Amino acid sequence: MIRTVLTALGLVVVLALTLACFGVAVGPGLLLLTEGAFGDKFAIARTLVKATPLLLTALGMTVAWKTGVYNIGGEGQYIVGAVFAAAIGKLLLPTSPGPIWTVLMLIAAILGGAGYASLAGWLYVRRGVEIVISTILLNFIAIQILGWAVEGPLKEKAGQVPQTDSIPDAAMLIKFDRQMDLHAGVVLALLAAVAVYLLMYRTRLGFLMRVTGDNRRAARANQIPADRLQVVAMAISGGLCGLAGGVQYLGIVGRLGTTFPEQWGFLGIPVALLGGLHPLGVIPAAVYFGALFAGSDQLSRFTPAGTSLVYVIQAVAVLGFVAMSTVKWRRRKPDGRTESNS
Repeated sequence: MIRTVLTALGLVVVLALTLACFGVAVGPGLLLLTEGAFGDKFAIARTLVKATPLLLTALGMTVAWKTGVYNIGGEGQYIVGAVFAAAIGKLLLPTSPGPIWTVLMLIAAILGGAGYASLAGWLYVRRGVEIVISTILLNFIAIQILGWAVEGPLKEKAGQVPQTDSIPDAAMLIKFDRQMDLHAGVVLALLAAVAVYLLMYRTRLGFLMRVTGDNRRAARANQIPADRLQVVAMAISGGLCGLAGGVQYLGIVGRLGTTFPEQWGFLGIPVALLGGLHPLGVIPAAVYFGALFAGSDQLSRFTPAGTSLVYVIQAVAVLGFVAMSTVKWRRRKPDGRTESNS
């Protein structure tokens, strides 16, 4: 509890210092951010919509990183998930749109992201290719796949613009208010966070995954199938990132184009780190950064600062996490136990 309060206070201090560095008066700046993020139902809706892809991609990072595989390919998995969803949508065009469309496209997004991430996992355990390198490179390949898809097999019927046809409204995720973008994907992301928590902390599979992440050699010495578990972790991680792409596609944009990538896969990394790589911890972290994105739109209307301050704060959060992890590591005794606080 104390750690949570200190973290929240630290984030407020970082936000205030960032505003000051941008030449924005701290008091009025914080007020504008708060109004833009929580001032009315429309602001709250914007915050939750922004937080949704952050939460899903952060959950993906959490599963992989807790299992000892450092997935940096959330953006590529996010893109491939959306492409798979769009491909299924195109196949379903001859039929009447409806909820079954939505479900099938979301399943396709999950499978697309899972398969794409599993490729990196397989390369790691079978060929020794470092996950960090392979997932970064796969991000660029995913962008090319998106460009090929919207220029080729998924291109709109008119054939004039490199983008897909719009998804029928009946196949889009349910929206709670026609005046807002708030959609059912928000609830889906929260359910995913609970599901990941139950998987990682209430099942044998999750326990073995965490053991593998803590010490891969020790896991293998105790006959735990570390290689297989890490491939599974990458598949789950990619599936969550792919789901984020599917939710964004079916909940907000409704069509794919070359501008679809919005860096949500990369932005999920600092959210996961700020959330302590815990499935429930990433919920407030995602809401915090979702609020910053929503609030910064309001801030940019009245001050020179804009969404760039969000990236500065994310960078500071990552550096803070690395600093705390380093301090914790240095406090370890030679036998691996942490020193007592007494």
